[in-house]
Amino acid sequence: MAFKFKVFCLFALIAVASAGLLPVAVKHVEYADAPAEYHFSYSVHDDHTGDIKSQSEERHGDDVKGQYSLIDADGYQRIVDYTADEHNGFNAVVRREPLTQKVAKIVAPIAHHYVAPAPIAKIALPVAKVAVPVAKVAYPANLATVSFSAPSLSYHY
Repeated sequence: MAFKFKVFCLFALIAVASAGLLPVAVKHVEYADAPAEYHFSYSVHDDHTGDIKSQSEERHGDDVKGQYSLIDADGYQRIVDYTADEHNGFNAVVRREPLTQKVAKIVAPIAHHYVAPAPIAKIALPVAKVAVPVAKVAYPANLATVSFSAPSLSYHY
């Protein structure tokens, strides 16, 4: 019974306060509309896997500018410089530059040749030496398929 009375009093107090009959102190805090400011960058350089990429971006108010780069599958470096603002929207300038050195390690398969052993005979037979020709296989220079994608960004307000 005491619990029901406490719940009734709580709801009655809420009803009186929401009706404006009971003064309730509410602190209202105003924040200055400061423009958004940030700067970030990252980079990855892994010679073993060929994963080489970087990005940097900065924002001052509504103006954003940045750059990212990555290695395309065809051995070129793609560099994207971009800007975004309220007046011009998003603009990107893309350029591709050939690499001066190979990035990914390429591993060619090794051809294995197997010669079956001669069967064991109960009688001693003369053994003839036979030369087995080994075929030389030419492998193309680039066997590895490498793919990269641009980083994905999303902003939430």
